Amino acid sequence: MKLIDIQHLNKKYPSFELKDVSFSLESGYIMGFIGKNGAGKTTTMKSMLHLVHPDSGKIFLNGMDMDQNELEIKQSVGIVFGGIDYYPETKIKKLKNTIRPFYREWNEELFQKMINHFEIDENKKVKELSAGMKVKIAVAMQMAHNARLLILDEPTSGLDPASRDDLILLFQKYIEDGEHSILFSTHITSDLEKCADYITYIKDGRIINSTDKETFESNYLIVNGKKEDLSPENKDKIIGLNIHSLGFEGMINAQDKALFSGCMIEAASLEDVMVHQERKNLSEVF
Repeated sequence: MKLIDIQHLNKKYPSFELKDVSFSLESGYIMGFIGKNGAGKTTTMKSMLHLVHPDSGKIFLNGMDMDQNELEIKQSVGIVFGGIDYYPETKIKKLKNTIRPFYREWNEELFQKMINHFEIDENKKVKELSAGMKVKIAVAMQMAHNARLLILDEPTSGLDPASRDDLILLFQKYIEDGEHSILFSTHITSDLEKCADYITYIKDGRIINSTDKETFESNYLIVNGKKEDLSPENKDKIIGLNIHSLGFEGMINAQDKALFSGCMIEAASLEDVMVHQERKNLSEVF
């Protein structure tokens, strides 16, 4: 079953536009949602949840039409946009007891297991928690109401490696039963290398690729060579070309590999793809 099915989503602002955004995700998987700041990740997520209203397009979450079933959908979707930064003087226990009545399927036993695992004291105030603890509490609260789908915007940003690893392992456990899925926006591509099954890449408000992670990475190669290896036939095929004193470096589509015989060619990582897709030409500056 598709837990996410976004069809031709459009949203126009004076200085930015989401253009024909479409992608989907079956249950039992984690999708990494990547792109530079301002590419449209958060706008897409907020449009999906009707936190901003799209101009056109169809949104289906957990098999339901968002236009017709918003309240029902939000019972079964968990949303985390950063950590808990509201009500700083409030104790975690009181905050939980305020949120719990809004959800029909709150699982107190699961919530307690998660905060015990994370070694979080319910009697602490929000302001007494580290950035990592705030995110873990936010995630625990969303998982505890039996959300089939988690939508996470930069949940690991600013966290130390141990806290990030804690969350990654939790996410992997969460989808293990095949009934849950996660849409996970992040700049930390190493986290996605560990846990993502699918990658959706957005650039300037458009989806430029959405596929399984292995296929996504195999579409690209990193190429290094001497200046004399560049020709009119192959130069335009290089994405994020950087010409330096010793030669050149850039990324190519795997289908263009034959044009670069004699050059050093390596597999591209998710970070490589992001860096080269967004690289600007410094010759315009220097």
